[in-house]
Amino acid sequence: MRLLLADDHDLVRETLAAFLLAEGFEEVRCVATLPEALAVLRAGGAFDLVLLDYSMPGMNGLDGLALARAAAPGVPVAIITGTAQRDLAEAALAAGAAGFVPKTMAARAMIAAVHLMASGDVFAPISLLLNEPEIAAALQTLTRRETDVLRGIREGKSNKEIARDLDLQEVTVKLHVKTLSRKLGAKNRTHAAMIARDAGMS
Repeated sequence: MRLLLADDHDLVRETLAAFLLAEGFEEVRCVATLPEALAVLRAGGAFDLVLLDYSMPGMNGLDGLALARAAAPGVPVAIITGTAQRDLAEAALAAGAAGFVPKTMAARAMIAAVHLMASGDVFAPISLLLNEPEIAAALQTLTRRETDVLRGIREGKSNKEIARDLDLQEVTVKLHVKTLSRKLGAKNRTHAAMIARDAGMS
């Protein structure tokens, strides 16, 4: 998987790039401004995902998102930011961003988000798109068993491990994963785990 990371903060850029490479990403190309990112994209660089810092030079709000998407048709372009704001997240997603990723996210969660976006899905922390009562209401629609399964997913367990812990058939766990994901609006089990984490599930 190849990424283009554009961020004007040296430490953030270098730390994130090092972590992505350590996680097995093939290439992380780093630049510090939007014009540099556009130059790389227009030169024909092939990437699976582009990450743009919302506040770096040249972005001019979400105008930079539109320019990057135009420079790399078909490539997912996501916004990363140090300020997690619901209205900004909604505006970015409405403008076609592949995701909205706060830099305050834990490293593992950010890696999962990168994988999700590179595979063609859209990512945003549910805490930015729903308020706490809405998140709580969504979780309350889960059955007790679905909640148990979600907790297992949150802990990083496989369906087989969850089945063993709950004394269930693995096929039953798979069904619970499917139904709880639908109720929560989760695209897959990784997204469901993020929702559980954002909701403070232990």
